[in-house]
Amino acid sequence: MAGYLLLGLIAVGMIFIKVQHDFTFSGGKNMWNGILFQYYSYFSSFKFIPLAGGLILGISQFFPETVEKRIKLTYHLPVNENKILLQMMGYGTLILAAAYIVLFVFFWAMSSSFFPKEIVFDALTSITPWFLSGFTTYYLIGLIVLEPIWRYRFFYLIVSAFFITIYLHSAVNGAYITMNFTLAISTVISSIALLFSGYRFRKGEQ
Repeated sequence: MAGYLLLGLIAVGMIFIKVQHDFTFSGGKNMWNGILFQYYSYFSSFKFIPLAGGLILGISQFFPETVEKRIKLTYHLPVNENKILLQMMGYGTLILAAAYIVLFVFFWAMSSSFFPKEIVFDALTSITPWFLSGFTTYYLIGLIVLEPIWRYRFFYLIVSAFFITIYLHSAVNGAYITMNFTLAISTVISSIALLFSGYRFRKGEQ
C-alpha cells in the first residue's frame, strides 16, 4: 500500500498544482465564484483514487489466499472461522484507513491554503463518499474472491458494481452531507458480507 499512498499523494498534489495555476491566471475571485455559483469542482479528478485503493488491497490480500489455498489452513486452527475472517478484514481495514487518513489530511491542508473554510467543508463532505466507496470496494472484493461458486461470484460482481455507483454519483459540492451517515452505515454492513462466501469456501462447495 506504500506505492498506492505515494501515487495518491501525487494525485492530490497534481490537483493543487492545477488550482495554483487557475489562481494565477484566473484570479482568486473568479475561482471562488466558479465554485460557489457555477458548481465547479476543483477536486473531481480525485473521485476514483480511494476506490482504487480498496480494489488494490482487496485483490492483493484475498486473491493469493484463495488461489494458493492458504486460507484453508487457517480453518484448522483452534479459532472460530468467522473470527479469523473478520480479523483479516479488520487488519486490511486498518491499513486502508491509515492510507486514507493521510490522503484526507493532505487534501484538507492543501484546500485550506487556497480556500475559506466554507468551501473546504463542502469539499470534504463531497469526497467522504469516495473514501467510503474504497472501504466498500475492499469488503465486496473479499465477498467475491472468497466465493467458491462461480454463478454466485458473477452475481455478486454485478450487484457490487451497481452498488458502488451510489457512492460516486456526481453532485454539487457539499450535496452529500445529508447522505454520508447513511452511506457510512451501508459500508459498515458490507464489512461482514464476506462471511457468506467464507462459509461456503470452508465447506468446500463448488
